[in-house]
Amino acid sequence: MDLLSLYGLFLAKVVTVVIAIGALVVLILSQRQRKGAAKGELHLKDLGEEYREMQREMRTARLDPIAQKLRNKEFKKQEKLEAKQKKQLAKTGVANSKSCLYVLDFKGSMDAHEVTSLREEISAVLAVATPADEVLLRLESPGGVVHGYGLAASQLVRLREAGVRLTVVVDKVAASGGYMMACVADRIVSAPFAIIGSIGVVAQIPNFSRLLKKNNIDVELHTAGEFKRTLTLFGENTEEGREKFREDLNETHVLFKEFVHQNRPALDINAVATGEHWFGLQALEKGLVDEIGTSDDLLIAEMEKHEVISVRFSRRKRVMDRFTGSAAESVDRLFLRWLQRSQKPLL
Repeated sequence: MDLLSLYGLFLAKVVTVVIAIGALVVLILSQRQRKGAAKGELHLKDLGEEYREMQREMRTARLDPIAQKLRNKEFKKQEKLEAKQKKQLAKTGVANSKSCLYVLDFKGSMDAHEVTSLREEISAVLAVATPADEVLLRLESPGGVVHGYGLAASQLVRLREAGVRLTVVVDKVAASGGYMMACVADRIVSAPFAIIGSIGVVAQIPNFSRLLKKNNIDVELHTAGEFKRTLTLFGENTEEGREKFREDLNETHVLFKEFVHQNRPALDINAVATGEHWFGLQALEKGLVDEIGTSDDLLIAEMEKHEVISVRFSRRKRVMDRFTGSAAESVDRLFLRWLQRSQKPLL
């Protein structure tokens, strides 16, 4: 009995020490986050230099060993000469004559939470952009909540209002809320089989009232305002509530159509705002996009006349978010997949 008591006491001490160490680690990580940048970090990458480096490696790989040594020696000599020229230009205060193409990426989720990073990236670009600079957005989104994608589109409007030319490239999908963002651009480029359009609004709400009645469960819903809650999950829905809900959907659709038409006035908006989606080649015929191509070809072509810089803002995550974030993203992807299979994307 004494042995069991001693063993239990020992286990209690071990558990106490482990909990104390865990609490200390969490406290230290929290303090570090507070001392660091509050929102996150801005990452810049020279995509032009990255591509040229890959190009040099591929060309060198095709040579025999002796030719490779000569090529590497020649390259190092050229590199030193370019560095010397850049240093001289820096001393004289002469800026680089090339304009800059800033490359942003937006891979949208259902709630469009990526707009938090997008707004920081756009603010960073607008802080330094000149009239000769441009922005290229690689967009991928099947749509989502109205307010989220409305804000994302508004962030892109900031570029146009500042006079910065915006090109949106769609390699896979820009539907519904995704197309709401794309239509803001001065130019839309789509891959041949990218999904474009779906200018419509959808909502589906399950109702469990009959199941609850069957199990003798009552649900009370109290509101102030006739249409504070039009449709409910657990209460009995009325025809008046359904009609109001449909009315709200139609109003949202009208606003969506007006926004697209305002940004692309040449579109026959009534013909394309049916909720249907089209592949890139079909979308070009209907005027939803301006060109057919991929982001890779477009970037390589732009490297001849622009410095091509990738701009990415990564948010700092709290300790708890690091544990729960992956699970939340998995659920979000699962829900999106289910929604796409059963209905068109939301807005």
